Amino acid sequence: MKLLALDTSTENCSVALWLDGEIVSRQELAGQRHSDLILPMLEELLGEAGITLKSLDGIAFGEGPGSFTGLRIGCGVAQGLALGADLPVLGISTLLALAAAAPGDRVLACLDARIGEIYHAAYEKQQGAWHTVSEPSLCFAKDAPTLPGAGWVGAGSGFAAYAEALQLRYAGQVLSSDGSVYPQAREMLKLAAPLFEEGLGKDAALAAPLYIRNKVALKTAERK
Repeated sequence: MKLLALDTSTENCSVALWLDGEIVSRQELAGQRHSDLILPMLEELLGEAGITLKSLDGIAFGEGPGSFTGLRIGCGVAQGLALGADLPVLGISTLLALAAAAPGDRVLACLDARIGEIYHAAYEKQQGAWHTVSEPSLCFAKDAPTLPGAGWVGAGSGFAAYAEALQLRYAGQVLSSDGSVYPQAREMLKLAAPLFEEGLGKDAALAAPLYIRNKVALKTAERK
């Protein structure tokens, strides 16, 4: 099975190929340059592997949550490529991808959502499969959902932006955290591959970003 994945949900831009179980990938801190970087990165990766889009079996993308513009770019690119090559698609949660990249089996995934908020979710790995403990949500770090027990590992930019608030909120529960990690296309491939094998890929026309924030921007008075 040959699969492609891409993620533009944060300031990091990443692409990856699954070649019968082997993964090759590229990633770059893009800032606001995702639209300039993503297609050349994809073309380079496919060229080095010596394959074309039409030889793939599916395309996965980071569906969100994340940057509003970044999610639109990622979904749009995945959808356009899949429609042109008649391939199925799968949207993969950026927060679950963070959990899959973290060490440990109990992971609190948090992305900086700006204006004082985080995208939050918690996952636990049991018998090789990830289970959702706390559904993806948008909240202030100090009001983050409670978690059961201890032994959690934190991952994502939320821990860089709001380390003190999260440490207070989960005192004694989170053993360690890494605020420098991003959702990566390579982790999305690991999550997507078994789903594609089960035939769960969707029609490209159904691809859509996962927006948690109802309002992209708040007025000054609302922020107060």
